[in-house]
Amino acid sequence: MLQETLKRLSGWATIDAPIVVCGNEHRFLVAEQLRELNISPKSIILEPLGRNTAPAIAVAALALAAEENALILVLPSDHVIINIDAFEKAVSHAAVAAEAGHLVTFGILPNSPETGYGYIQSGASLNNAEGCFAVNRFVEKPDLKTAEGYLQSGDFFWNSGMFLFKPDVYLAELEKFKPRIHRQAKLAYDNSFQDLDFCRLDEEAFAESPSDSIDYAVMEQTELAAVVPVDMGWNDVGSWTALWDVQSKDGNGNSLRGDVIVEQVQNSLVRAESRVVAAIGIKDLIIVETPDAVLVAHKDNSQDVKKVVDYLKRHERSEHQTHIRVYRPWGWYERIDLGERFQVKRIMVKPGGKLSLQLHRQRAEHWVVVSGTALVTRDGKTEELAENQSTYIPVGVKHRLENASALPLHLIEVQSGSYLGEDDIVRFEDSYGRS
Repeated sequence: MLQETLKRLSGWATIDAPIVVCGNEHRFLVAEQLRELNISPKSIILEPLGRNTAPAIAVAALALAAEENALILVLPSDHVIINIDAFEKAVSHAAVAAEAGHLVTFGILPNSPETGYGYIQSGASLNNAEGCFAVNRFVEKPDLKTAEGYLQSGDFFWNSGMFLFKPDVYLAELEKFKPRIHRQAKLAYDNSFQDLDFCRLDEEAFAESPSDSIDYAVMEQTELAAVVPVDMGWNDVGSWTALWDVQSKDGNGNSLRGDVIVEQVQNSLVRAESRVVAAIGIKDLIIVETPDAVLVAHKDNSQDVKKVVDYLKRHERSEHQTHIRVYRPWGWYERIDLGERFQVKRIMVKPGGKLSLQLHRQRAEHWVVVSGTALVTRDGKTEELAENQSTYIPVGVKHRLENASALPLHLIEVQSGSYLGEDDIVRFEDSYGRS
């Protein structure tokens, strides 16, 4: 979905390289997604912790503050837009209003009395800005009867969460209504530093910012709000049911992905990522299998996955934070097996990628090359390993792994020792600036 968000802007002559704001733990995953599209971002800004959309957009606006005549188009990465022509036309209309100093949002023409979205009521049309209207009011998610009234009225639209405005106009309004958010976002950005391809915000300053959405912090209070109504096949994919809505389906209304076997299954989403999933005699279910966990839920309850995350947090479990596959600047690794005094991993090193020169105080490692060519440094000596060759790294020995070829390097690592945590690493030299 992140890639689809970026690709729908490709070819626009007026669109500059993107600024991506994401959590620190997603940095290498995001960088890899951009690399696959051959997109060089203007910046990848890392949030040390989540503080909602108002501060996140503020730091992106600050990154553009010095650029004259810049407009910032704010797009969440989890939206589906089918009619790209309608989207592009709406952005063109919004740009005229934004140039005139408005904070423009995009209102989605409703096709049902949806109770899961907030609504925007449009007011008078704006002079010299075709298709743009002043915002009369923002309203919270309504009950069904109220939503039915909104649908019939013709002047209420779903709040898409997409925006277009001048960076300095947004920052000025944010400072007016939420000065503390503005102050802390500016401190965090002013004291940020570059780490490889990432802009790291000052953690202490950003943590002191209140957590608030752009809607509550600015849009519902400003007199500069404008809306562009648009029908563009939009969907805010905030749940598995919403994903089922927008995906192609078989004759029984099923969205199927991966190694899936179904018999007498109707109107369900079944997704398999690492093994076969068989479903028999069910309907209206969400079944999602990943290497980490399995989710089974009725479509009407797919939003309640948040309760599962809350449970994991309360019981201090790690599944909501740590995945089987972990991305690093040189590639990725994923755990295959873990037991008492041993761990098995699959490792992929990108062409030109190299791990740090390091040692482990409490574990030894065995490496077996599955495909590609590995350059292995051990105690200052370098050797080349081809497919099916292996090496052994004893406890306390300085070592390094590098892929100097043009193809990905895949290998199996078997760790053994009294402690197998990722913090048992002493780095002596690192190409990516990690300590």
